[in-house]
This record gives sequence, C-alpha cells and structure tokens, in this order.
Amino acid sequence: MTETPAAITARDVVKRYGGSGRGRGAPVTAVDDVSLDVAAGEFFGILGPNGAGKTTLLEILEGLREPDGGTVRFLGQPVWPRNTALLDRIGVQLQASAFFERLTAAEQLQTFADLYGAPSGRVSEMLDLVGLTDKAGTPAEKLSGGQAQRLSIACALVHDPDLVFLDEPTAALDPQARRNLWDLLREINARGKTVVLTTHYMDEAEFLCDRVAIMDTGRILELGAPAELVRRLDAPVRISVDAAALPPDRARALVAALPGGADGHPDIGATDASTVLSTRRPAPVLAALAEADALAGLQVRGATLEDVFLALTGREYRA
Repeated sequence: MTETPAAITARDVVKRYGGSGRGRGAPVTAVDDVSLDVAAGEFFGILGPNGAGKTTLLEILEGLREPDGGTVRFLGQPVWPRNTALLDRIGVQLQASAFFERLTAAEQLQTFADLYGAPSGRVSEMLDLVGLTDKAGTPAEKLSGGQAQRLSIACALVHDPDLVFLDEPTAALDPQARRNLWDLLREINARGKTVVLTTHYMDEAEFLCDRVAIMDTGRILELGAPAELVRRLDAPVRISVDAAALPPDRARALVAALPGGADGHPDIGATDASTVLSTRRPAPVLAALAEADALAGLQVRGATLEDVFLALTGREYRA
C-alpha cells in the first residue's frame, strides 16, 4: 500500500538577509534551520511575536521566496525553483487585501476564476460560501474590513486548491467579524482543505488549529496540539472569588486548614474586587470554598496557549 505524502514537508530551511557588502552589518537569520510536516487535511498554525520569521517561513512554504538552505516539498514535489505545476493546487491569502480598482466583489472573483480557468458557476458558489452573495454587485472598496477579508479568502479558494495559506486573516477585525471568519475557516477545513495559518491571536489558534508551531528568532520553540502544549506547561489554576465573600485574611485561614501541608497550599493574591487563589490542586480548594459558602463571583482559569506563548517568547514589547 502506497503511503500518502504529507501536504508539506520542510527540512532544515534557512533564510538570511543582509550581511554582504561594506557597512551592511551582520546577516540576519529570519528562518533558522526549521523542519516541520503538515498532514493533508490538517489546520496548522504558525505563531510568534513580531520579527519571529513567520511571514518569511510562510513565503518559503508557498514557493514565493527562495530559501538559502533546506528543502520544501508539497505532496512530494519541490516548491522551489518555482513549480508552476503546483500553482493551481495552492491558494494564498495575503496579510493585506488588495483588489483590482473599481471592480465589484463578483467581478473580482470572476477575474481570479478566469486566470485559473475555473469552471462557470464557481463565482456564485464562492460568494455563497463566504456569505457575500448580497454584496456581489458592491465595489470591493465599499466592503467592510471583515467582508474584504472574506472576499480575499474567496479569491484564494476560487480555483479549488488543495492547500490554503492564510497570513493573519483576522488582523484589525472587530470581535464579531473575527468570529464570523473563524466559522468560515473551519468550514473550509471541514471540506478537506489543508490550511496553514499565521496569527498573533492565541485564542484564534487554540480554537482553529489541530497543531501549532511557536516561533521566535527564526526557530521553532515548540510544536504540537494546543492542548498538549498547555499540559506541558504545568501551570497553576487560578481560582478567583468576590473579595466581599472571601477577603484575603479569611482565604488564608481557609487554606491553612486544607490537608497536604504548606507545600500544597494555594498562593493567595488580591485585586480590588477579587481574591485569587493559585493552585495545582483545585479540587480541595473548590470544595473548601463551597463549604464556606464563598463561591460568589467564582471564576476558574487554567493555563491557555497564551501562557505557553509568553513562557516561551517572553513578555518584552516587540516593535
């Protein structure tokens, strides 16, 4: 039985910029010995702070940029030198939407369909998929930010590619538009498309992605399913209750009576409105709070992908 090749196989990929010529300084390594596999039908995320190398890696995977070292293959075929046989199997949605001037949404899509030789009827099908049927006659420049992003994704899908690359598709969108776009992206993936996504939003990656690679300084620091990466962090659970129901002094007395000794007791903190207990053993703490009738305003927060991201990449501001 022949094994189906991975959608993407990258091995030892390197990309450097600068460093040649007088006064140009040392070279910058944007992608530093990256290897990864993306399975067919997978929703794969690439995460990292500004300057981590995400977009450069994405452009190499797409075959838009030549690596200085290493190889990338799509369904077993090399993507560089530019492999024209793969063009109709790859869809790309760029970070910033750019459309032909003065064309309506339907005309934009028709132009892309004609370029790829897509069958008749594909334009109306795609408008329906991205929820823009009622905007078919609207000029692209008159669309809202969320509508423009959906049109951009439709243009990337109009030729029915096997693999779709999305570079920060929800950047600068309001929460409602982001959620609508998430539903669309999940539907696209459910249709069997392999999706590779870069994003700054950890909740987005946690919601959408089967696996994520967290990058910084050109390297992959961690790779795995979001839930798996969170479990590896082994972070405490934060239990927060209304400070009026459980002032910090009362909380300290309550946890002092818990079994397990001082090492097993929660750390106690406070905000203006809440008392916060941090523990790796939440069950006895919650039971004690219930027995003390101190559950008002209860919130229980475990670690998230954002905690993993910050633990790996740090908290300093990246311009």
